[in-house]
Amino acid sequence: MKNFQNGKFNISGESVIENLELLTIALDASISGIIITDNLQQDNPIVYCNKAFELITGYSRAQIIGHNCRFLQGDDRAQIERDVLKRAVRDGKECKVEIRNYRKNGELFWNELYMSPIKDATGSVTHFIGVQNDVTLRKKAEQDLRQQKSMMEKKVEERTAELRESESFLSSIIETVREGLLVLDPKFYVLSANHHFLSTFKVSAEETVGRHLYELGNHQWDIPVLKELLIKILPTNNPVVDFEVEHDFPHIGKKLMLLNAYRIELEGQFKDQILLAIEDITERKEIERRKDDFLSIASHELKTPLTTIKGYIQILERHIPDNASEKFNKTLGKVASYVDRLNNLIAELLDVSRIQTGNIELHKTSFDFDAMIDEAIEGIRALATNHRILINGRTGAQVIGDESHIIQVINNLLSNAIKYAPDAQEIEVSISKVSDYIKVSVRDFGLGMNSEDKKRVFERFFRSGEIQKRFPGMGIGLYICDQIIKNHGGTLWVESEIGKGSTFSFTIPNNQE
Repeated sequence: MKNFQNGKFNISGESVIENLELLTIALDASISGIIITDNLQQDNPIVYCNKAFELITGYSRAQIIGHNCRFLQGDDRAQIERDVLKRAVRDGKECKVEIRNYRKNGELFWNELYMSPIKDATGSVTHFIGVQNDVTLRKKAEQDLRQQKSMMEKKVEERTAELRESESFLSSIIETVREGLLVLDPKFYVLSANHHFLSTFKVSAEETVGRHLYELGNHQWDIPVLKELLIKILPTNNPVVDFEVEHDFPHIGKKLMLLNAYRIELEGQFKDQILLAIEDITERKEIERRKDDFLSIASHELKTPLTTIKGYIQILERHIPDNASEKFNKTLGKVASYVDRLNNLIAELLDVSRIQTGNIELHKTSFDFDAMIDEAIEGIRALATNHRILINGRTGAQVIGDESHIIQVINNLLSNAIKYAPDAQEIEVSISKVSDYIKVSVRDFGLGMNSEDKKRVFERFFRSGEIQKRFPGMGIGLYICDQIIKNHGGTLWVESEIGKGSTFSFTIPNNQE
């Protein structure tokens, strides 16, 4: 087996498999999640996944292809099963493990994984195939049995007293928190409402407690999508996260509310009750809108005079007197450099403004991906004389996309690698074809980042406290990169550890003509 692309095997040599299309259909029909990784490529990336694997993990195929399987463990890296898998990959052997994985929404699930090597005619391992089954219910049943055994050893009176104390504590929290809170029973009748909810919506407890959620006010919560999400909370423990409702509410007018709902848990025990938190974010959204408007207006207003200044500087550079002093030449060079930096900053702010308003445009053409990478790296090499940029791999691909935007992403990732690894001497760039995607990775050996920063690194204007102290910037470069890659139908992600550096990778579809 030589490679795997476009969802099908390319097999050379003798084989008992004659109909590859039938095999692909059979794999997609399986209720078990199935993946295939390419052991001949760097980091053993996933090159195939079936529909069941997408359903089990919650990730789409575009978000899976190109990743190493370890991304499903997130930050839960201290599992001994990971070492078992590493040894099996290293030795080219099969293995079976039960490992904790996490879905796209962060929900834990237990994965019963069977992994086997695939060898070519010479006996070399070219791929690995993994078959996974979600055994969370079985694990939960085992855990429940252990909990029940423990509970039976305790006195009923003690448990009752503790439960009452916990419920009293919960009630006190509900009353004092500065957010509208409702406690609902399994049929969505209101069991209690805190003071902040009553004051926010200008209603009384008599108008709220005991009534059905969807009958409150002018039926503002009677929304089909919200209903569907709330119904799933008790049987699945899946929360409702950041659901926005814009409505003309009785007594308070048109508002934008943010809803979060969770199954109530007391002392490790889930109750058949739902806690619904409602936050008025009308003012916050208005402030964000004004800030976006200000950035857009300010950027456009600054662009015109800056262009004029840059033009005058270029005229001065072309007409420098022969007897000009060294100080004059250095000063003019510094002014030109600072104007270029300011011009780049304004260009980024304009990009952010276009992204926020949905006006960013892609001018897609067919271009040589490898040549584009070489050109971008050479441009950075000329400026970063203290770093060696090493490039691994080739794609040989003609890609349809916005070449200038992809170059912008490459430049940003390389510039960050240089900026945040000032003491390192090397930066590694890897490019490869992974199934029907192109994958690019930029690895530095610098500061690295913690798990919380990794979750927010692609947010607009986000900069960690440590980075802010040591390095200038506005925190918009990675946000722009993420949006550009998404607009190309790809995915951008980061793997990083404190003190060991970071690897930023992205995939885009290999749309060849």
